[in-house]
Amino acid sequence: MQNWIGIGIWIVMGAVIGLGMKAIIRRPEETQGHTIVLMALGAFAAVIGGMLGVGTVHLYEPLAISIGGMAGAALFAVLMTWVYRWGLRTLI
Repeated sequence: MQNWIGIGIWIVMGAVIGLGMKAIIRRPEETQGHTIVLMALGAFAAVIGGMLGVGTVHLYEPLAISIGGMAGAALFAVLMTWVYRWGLRTLI
């Protein structure tokens, strides 16, 4: 049960990071609907990053609510939403 709670925390944290990236990086030519996309991308990236963080840091006792899981989720969500907001949008 503790791992499911941790994964839920990752999802919420990723969605909040996506909203934070929208507030930090402003795009004047932005169309409507990017808020939902950023929240979904941040949540997805946080789950993937959390799994990677748990897998690389905690080998013998993997728990979703751990330093590696939370740090991995936060870092990967920030990276993916930043790439979407700044990097990918300027290349197109």
